[in-house]
Amino acid sequence: MDISISLVLIAISAIIIAKACDGFEAAADYLGRNLSEGVKGASINAVGSSMPELFTTFIFLFVFADTSGFAGGIGTTAGSAVFNTMIIPAASILAAIWMFKIAAIQVSRKVILRDGLMLIAAEFILIVTIGDTLKWWHGLMLMLLYLAYAGYMFASMKKKEVDETEPEEEDDEDSEPVGNRVLAFLKLDLESAIIGDAKLKTSNAWLLLFFATVFIALACYILVFGCEKFGHAMGIHGYFVAVILAAAASSIPDTILSIKDARKGNYDDAVSNALGSNIFDICFALGLPLFVYTLMYGSITMPPAMVDHISELRVLLLILTICAFLLFYFGRSMGKAKAMALLSLYVVFTIYIIARAYEAEWIEPVAHGLHVIQSVLQ
Repeated sequence: MDISISLVLIAISAIIIAKACDGFEAAADYLGRNLSEGVKGASINAVGSSMPELFTTFIFLFVFADTSGFAGGIGTTAGSAVFNTMIIPAASILAAIWMFKIAAIQVSRKVILRDGLMLIAAEFILIVTIGDTLKWWHGLMLMLLYLAYAGYMFASMKKKEVDETEPEEEDDEDSEPVGNRVLAFLKLDLESAIIGDAKLKTSNAWLLLFFATVFIALACYILVFGCEKFGHAMGIHGYFVAVILAAAASSIPDTILSIKDARKGNYDDAVSNALGSNIFDICFALGLPLFVYTLMYGSITMPPAMVDHISELRVLLLILTICAFLLFYFGRSMGKAKAMALLSLYVVFTIYIIARAYEAEWIEPVAHGLHVIQSVLQ
């Protein structure tokens, strides 16, 4: 019974996140209209669609207020990074192939190099700097790393000719009835509820982002509660549930935005949203909660068993990211074969996490190998 309830809660949270994502997309498209392709995906789209990971980490850390909370947070962000790197590009490739009846898509090598190398660097820093004791400066360092990346990205952005004029204000007489807006809220149609029949402009686009963020925060609380309940029912640590279920549920906005970009032919944004979201997840969605929590309550000391699991996850994340980067970079296009390869990598990752959760003996040599790599890197 507990398993069914927990899965229902996770499903409800995923639905709310997916609905709120529509509002994110509308507002992000408007606010990012001045940004060149590839930059909008890696900045506004990536940050907006990564709000679930940020809120999930905050909730894991502050609600449980112990090492289990941090383990759930890093499990969500790292698991989401793997999901984003493997599932989202594969889904975007397949969506574009189906939509446009083409054999493959082309993605700018500049985007792959910029975001792929930055992601690998962030994961490497995560491995070599964070150990069994976590302090406030760890979180600050991760956030500064993201700010440096964002600064470089905007500084190197090509200027884009756009229409800077705001749409005219709508008359109150033509606005949508209050009853319709209430019904739209109940349906989680945030764009209709907040914008109504009016045109998007800067003020109501930010308002739409705010309300979408509130709904996603509430959904993330349900998600964390459902994951913890599922872990207890299955007899495994909530960390392992977070790596798979919480990570996948919180990555729904990234997935939807990237697939829609791919269907519009914006392949650079589709891929840069996934990679940029990972950079934000690792640097900010993990760094900010860690920074705030340790400033308020002091350092976090992880038990040896949890340090081992988190170390394995970080090294595995780095290996999978490098594999994905090589798939993205080499070869002139990205077709079904590369999409299938990315999906296969995610299946391997999932099998490994489940095997470790239940302490399967056959996976021990792989875990030992990951620890050897960890010791070499440090």
